[in-house]
Amino acid sequence: MHIELTFLGAAQNVTGSQYLVKVNNVSFLVDCGLYQERELRGRNWQRFYVPPQTLGAVLLTHSHLDHCGLLPRLVREGFYRPIYCTAATAEIAEIILADSANIQQEDAEFKRRRHEREGRRGRYPEIPLYTTDNAKACLPLFSSAGYGKTIEIGDGLEVTFYDAGHVLGSAMIKVVVGKNGDERTIIFSGDIGGWDKPILHNPSLFEEADYVLVESTYGDRSFENGEEAADELAEVINMTAKKGGNIVIPSFALERSQEILYYLNRLLLENRIPHLMVFVDSPMAVNVTKVFEHYPELLDADVAELMRQGKSPFDFPGLNLVRTIDESKAINHIVGSVIIIAGSGMCTGGRIKHHLVTNISRPDSTVVFVGYQAEGTLGRHIVDGAKEVRILGQHYPVRARVVQLNGFSSHADKTGLIKWLSNFSKPPRCLFVTHGEPDASRYFSNLVIGKTGWEVVVPNYQDKVLLD
Repeated sequence: MHIELTFLGAAQNVTGSQYLVKVNNVSFLVDCGLYQERELRGRNWQRFYVPPQTLGAVLLTHSHLDHCGLLPRLVREGFYRPIYCTAATAEIAEIILADSANIQQEDAEFKRRRHEREGRRGRYPEIPLYTTDNAKACLPLFSSAGYGKTIEIGDGLEVTFYDAGHVLGSAMIKVVVGKNGDERTIIFSGDIGGWDKPILHNPSLFEEADYVLVESTYGDRSFENGEEAADELAEVINMTAKKGGNIVIPSFALERSQEILYYLNRLLLENRIPHLMVFVDSPMAVNVTKVFEHYPELLDADVAELMRQGKSPFDFPGLNLVRTIDESKAINHIVGSVIIIAGSGMCTGGRIKHHLVTNISRPDSTVVFVGYQAEGTLGRHIVDGAKEVRILGQHYPVRARVVQLNGFSSHADKTGLIKWLSNFSKPPRCLFVTHGEPDASRYFSNLVIGKTGWEVVVPNYQDKVLLD
């Protein structure tokens, strides 16, 4: 039995998730994500590690851009086999990839014109990484994989998807290689959700596996739960409203926006915050929120029941769903405090940049970060305390209050990750710690070794290992 695993992304960094598995004569990818760290974005343009047409499948854990965002390039360059994922992931990926492609095209044109004016060239080509047509070409390849249902993708090669509790439709993937009692099991954790969170189920647990790949985004820290984060959010909103400023929330369209709406709804019903106008200025977030209505079976029992009664937890008086650019621009002319939820979550593109231009230098406004900020992104610069930031080619002093609320994260913290691993009744042959910044991955690796004595490896980019 010959199993070869190569780490092509999310290896001592967070984004660009991609793992190549070769089993005898079959090769497949687990995830095909976009790099979002500024210093690593050049990898998005590199030639694929193997010719795409030689791959037998892609197994997709979920539809966040750092897990699915390079699929249009893969397909454009020759991949034509199935992309296995849950039905919810496929539906959301269609929205997210179309939006990403549109941003790629708009950013390329914007940079081309700006660089032409400035008489210079940028770090990357002034052409889109892929187009909306490239994104559409992926759609016929999506093949639905229900939770708990085993799919054979090759002779002696079976895969099963399990609920990861991270975002709607997210999955952990179990790969079984071999047959007739001579088998090896590999589990790809994908991104692991937290326990007892609203909206989604808890993450699936496993008792044994030969090899395990586990994420470590927050492997070096613990953070408050959602209820505590909601209390802090209420305090931020009340303080900012008293000063007359705006509350600006950079948020991912999938899961984070819905969770923020869920908690805002509760805070308003309990009269714990002023009844301000709330704007979701992200057509993608609006579209993704509608997808939740299609999959009540994937939702927490309380939320599913509300949905069945026609009472969406993501809707309330004063909520405005913004679609057009003119509607977006009009928000900045409103007198008085408003709450603005806009993408992208790391401030790397989208309408959030325009709202930051308007609010980042206002001492009475607050920018609230509710998700992970990758190294080199605009969001990371702001969170790390930059005194001045560059947005849309111009420099702005940071005078707004900046708050980070990790309790809304859809990732488990180190306590949750240890809880997930603790369910294994016997040690795997090797645990690979991935999907984290170097310090976080190393810290979590040492934590696991100290608690369990397991064999643990923190792989580097393009490391290749043979799994016995």
